[in-house]
This record gives sequence, structure tokens and C-alpha cells, in this order.
Amino acid sequence: MATITPTRTTTHPRISGPASYFPSIERTYGESIEHWIELIHAHAPATHMELVAWLKVDYGIGHGHANALVAHALGARAR
Repeated sequence: MATITPTRTTTHPRISGPASYFPSIERTYGESIEHWIELIHAHAPATHMELVAWLKVDYGIGHGHANALVAHALGARAR
């Protein structure tokens, strides 16, 4: 789960953790985070790194973005 921490220079909360990548992922790849999470869940069972590699190879997603998506998807499923 993302931690929201207020910054000193703004009243808007600062998002940290995997969710901090989400705006960039949506802009870069043109799909919603929900789309990627559904794909990851449909591709399971697989290990974290297998899912990261799959996103990188099949969808051309960068390592950091793929890692953030998988961490979020697997973390949400564990709850």
C-alpha cells in the first residue's frame, strides 16, 4: 500500500512506493493501472521476477515500471 506523506512546499499529499510510478506508467504506455493489474493477475501464478520479465519482454515496459506494477498487484492480492 502506498504511503502518503505531506511535503513542506505544498498542501498536496506526496505519494510514495509503487503508486508513485503510476502517473508515468499511464502516460508512457497509454493504459490504465487497472488494465495492467488485470493482466498481471491473469498471468499468475508466477513469481514476482517472472512477471516483471514477462511485462518487459511482451509489452516493452521498463524494469522500474514493471516492478512497481507487479509489487502493487501482488500486494493487493495478498490483502
